[in-house]
Amino acid sequence: MITGILEKLRTILVKDKTPRDSTAKDWLQPIIIASVGVTALILGVRELKWLQRWELNVYDQMLRLRGSEASDSRILLVTITEEDLQQQTWPLPDDTINKLLQKLDSYQPRVIGLNLYRPAKNNLTAGVSNSDIVGICRMSSMGNAEIPPPNLPKSHIGFIDLLTDEDNILRRSLLFANPKDHKCRTDYSFASLLAIAYLQKQGIKHDFIDDNLQLGDTILPPLSQDSGSYENLDASGYQLLLNYRNSHKLAPTVTVTQVLTDQVKPDLVKDRLVIIGTTASSIDPGFYTPFSASPTHPKRTPSVLIHAQVASQLISTALDGRPLIWYLSDWIEPVWIWLWSFTGSVVVFYLRHPIKLAMAGGVSLSALVGICSFTFLQAGWIPVVPPALALVFTGVGMMVYTAYQTQQESKLIILQVEKQKEAIEQLNTLLSENSGIQDQHHHFVPNIEAKKTGDLLLGGRYKILKVLGSGGFGCTYVAEDTQRPGNPTCVVKQLMPARRDTRFLQVARRLFNTEAEILEALGKHSQIPTLLAYFEDNQEFYLVQEYIQGNLLNDELPPRKESADEAFVINMLTELLKILEFIHEHRVIHRDIKPSNIIRNNENNRLVLIDFGAVKMMQPPSSENTELSTIAIGTKGYAPPEQFAGHPRLCSDIYALGMIAIQALTGKLPQELYPNLETGTVEWQQWTQVSTELAEILDKMVRYHFSDRYQSATEVLKDLKAITIGK
Repeated sequence: MITGILEKLRTILVKDKTPRDSTAKDWLQPIIIASVGVTALILGVRELKWLQRWELNVYDQMLRLRGSEASDSRILLVTITEEDLQQQTWPLPDDTINKLLQKLDSYQPRVIGLNLYRPAKNNLTAGVSNSDIVGICRMSSMGNAEIPPPNLPKSHIGFIDLLTDEDNILRRSLLFANPKDHKCRTDYSFASLLAIAYLQKQGIKHDFIDDNLQLGDTILPPLSQDSGSYENLDASGYQLLLNYRNSHKLAPTVTVTQVLTDQVKPDLVKDRLVIIGTTASSIDPGFYTPFSASPTHPKRTPSVLIHAQVASQLISTALDGRPLIWYLSDWIEPVWIWLWSFTGSVVVFYLRHPIKLAMAGGVSLSALVGICSFTFLQAGWIPVVPPALALVFTGVGMMVYTAYQTQQESKLIILQVEKQKEAIEQLNTLLSENSGIQDQHHHFVPNIEAKKTGDLLLGGRYKILKVLGSGGFGCTYVAEDTQRPGNPTCVVKQLMPARRDTRFLQVARRLFNTEAEILEALGKHSQIPTLLAYFEDNQEFYLVQEYIQGNLLNDELPPRKESADEAFVINMLTELLKILEFIHEHRVIHRDIKPSNIIRNNENNRLVLIDFGAVKMMQPPSSENTELSTIAIGTKGYAPPEQFAGHPRLCSDIYALGMIAIQALTGKLPQELYPNLETGTVEWQQWTQVSTELAEILDKMVRYHFSDRYQSATEVLKDLKAITIGK
């Protein structure tokens, strides 16, 4: 019964000490939460129309940046300019207008549009045989009479009312409307009536299919209240986004004076849509358009040119397939915004270096603008401002989150490091005790053969495949996890305390747990094996780590290989120093950096740092450190003097890396090199040819006294970078 209870407790202990799976869940959950939250915020702000002004300004900018299209040869503009007004009275007399219409009619135009307001003239169009003359009226009074020309049929009258946005810029065209109580009893706008009349002469009729305007085979869906980047738009009537054709020269243009004085060739008029109207600013101040902000364009555009733009858009859409400006549907826009929010969070999560973040952020924003600009060239209006804000806000949010997370992890690791130091001091005290120790403990020799058979599952789940190494400290196995899908391969390190007495085991257990928690946090670095689990079984401690398939750095260094060149050494140091930079930021000292604790990962060819050493304090001396004091951790030749004395520092790891680099350059093992009798620093330059700059860096890395060395990996990286830039 007692055995059963102990087994149950052991099972619980194994489960409780299994770290949280740090795969997709660790990074995907905060990214999803951040991106969805920011997207919801942006959509909420957008619903309040706080972003509409910005989005419309971007829309205007993209319109201005589009290349100019060829002028519309189907239209002829007959304008009344300031120069014309100097020769004519205003308003133009009926005789003058009728003479103008008669001359144009003699040149056989298809349709004539008269954009002149003449509500009370009964002899308008007298003597003109062309029945396709379209006049105007106005639905909104604005101080003007609403009476249409009495001698034109209702079917030849179109309203000239134009719609501007809240910023007074004209981006939309009103094609049809219900005039209700207005005396202007037409449903058609002036421009739509001109286009329909012109197309009918071409054999193209208009119709309404499911309340959508159809010109021939082309359907022109109207704007809704949330079309494009509009929010809660008053979409009454039948509105389209005005796809401006050309900001400088919409169509061939002549003046009234030129027509009246026979300066216009008949071919310029024949079969065209002729639109007559004033461009004189003293009569028609015009409207602000998206092109008003351009220094090469007039601030205001006369209304006759606006109507001509609308008519040209309808005709070219029906005859040429010229696209209307389209936009994303209501459900795709949130997805589009979320995608960029997601991008911002992913970029920050994986690129935490400020320079890399700035570059990646700039590239992402440029990509967004590039995609939207290219799409606009295809007449597609995709929002720019909301996804840009989502990208930035999510990025900033993730930066704050990751900084907070890193800070909390650092606090946790520092706390564990302090506990680790306390445990090490207690182990030192216990190991230094002499009285009665021999009666209280013995060295345990593991039964490796029993575990080779695969009959035993370590921790109830890890099946041994082979033994990587063994000694008085325990064994390292390659095993498979029988409780995870696919039975992935892992490394199981069995660590046996040097003694089995209760006091020693208590301290060793505390050291083991703190070390495991530190390894769990450090394992989030891509070049440090992930800690998968840790547990205690039968007074033995087990660490389960990610299995790195690759070759030891030993295989790349002398004496197995020829001496390395400087480029290899600099690249190797740079890669390893970046790992040290990470672990030293958390105040963790590796304590046992050597070529056999560095693996070249076959998957990505990157170096991986393994076998962190504080937990070895609970082990008896091994063949590698038999000459060391029992309170020291490290390997002769790679560990500096202060580490042998039991006082390792961050720069102790830098010393070990320096010795590895010297080994690579000289072909000599560290034990084969001798120190300078005066300084205590190892002498090595006589065994190789090396640049002065690199030699100075390596010498500073391996100075005898720790205060004379580099104090941080960042300092070494800075000097190495100066060498590579200099070359």
